[in-house]
Amino acid sequence: MLHQVYMFSELEPSDTCLLTQQTHTRNYPANSILINEGDQTDSLYVILEGEVKCYCSDENGKEVILNILGPGEYFGELSLVDDEPRSASVMTLKPTKAMIISKQNFKQCLADNSELAFNLIRNLTRQVRGLTDSVKNLALMDVYGRVARTLLDLADDIDGKQVIEQKLTHQDIANMVGASREMVSRILKDLSRGGYITTDKKSITINEKLPSGW
Repeated sequence: MLHQVYMFSELEPSDTCLLTQQTHTRNYPANSILINEGDQTDSLYVILEGEVKCYCSDENGKEVILNILGPGEYFGELSLVDDEPRSASVMTLKPTKAMIISKQNFKQCLADNSELAFNLIRNLTRQVRGLTDSVKNLALMDVYGRVARTLLDLADDIDGKQVIEQKLTHQDIANMVGASREMVSRILKDLSRGGYITTDKKSITINEKLPSGW
C-alpha cells in the first residue's frame, strides 16, 4: 500500500518492507476522532480503507472543513518535521483502517532516503498552494463561486461523468466554503432544478458545466 502513496513511491521495495514492519494498523468506526487540534502527538497516518475529514473548530462548535481524505492519502505529516501541537482535528466519516508510522521510524527512513525527503517537501508545497487558493477563494469569490469550485474540486471522473462520491451533507459543504447551511441548500436546490447537478443520498453528479454566476 505504501508504494501507492506518493510520498513513499520512490522507496526501494526493501525499504518499504522495513518501514511497513515498523508500523501498526488500527480500525476505527465511523465518527471516531483520530486527532484533536492541539494534541501533542507525532505519528503519520496512512489511510488504507475508509474516509476522514480534517477540520478546525472554535469553542462554540463551528467548523471549517479543510480536507476530505480517502484510501492512499495521509495526514499528520507536519508532526514529523516539527514539535508543534496538531494544527487540525481529524474524524472518520466511515469505518476506516489506517497505518500508523511513528516519528522515530519515519525519521530513520528519511535519513536513509533522500527522495523521500523531496517527496515530503513537494507535498507540503502543494498544501501551501492549496491553502493559498482557499484564502483567495474566500476573499475574492461569492458564496456561489466557492460552492461551485468546491464541487468541481471534489468530483472524480467516473465513466465520463464528474461524480462526488463522498456522502456530504449541506452543512459539510457549508463548513468547507465558510457559508450558512441555508445559503448552500438554496444554491444546490437551484442547481438541481436547472439540471446542472443530480443528487442522491450517496453522491452528487455534475451533469454539465456549472454556470458562471448565480
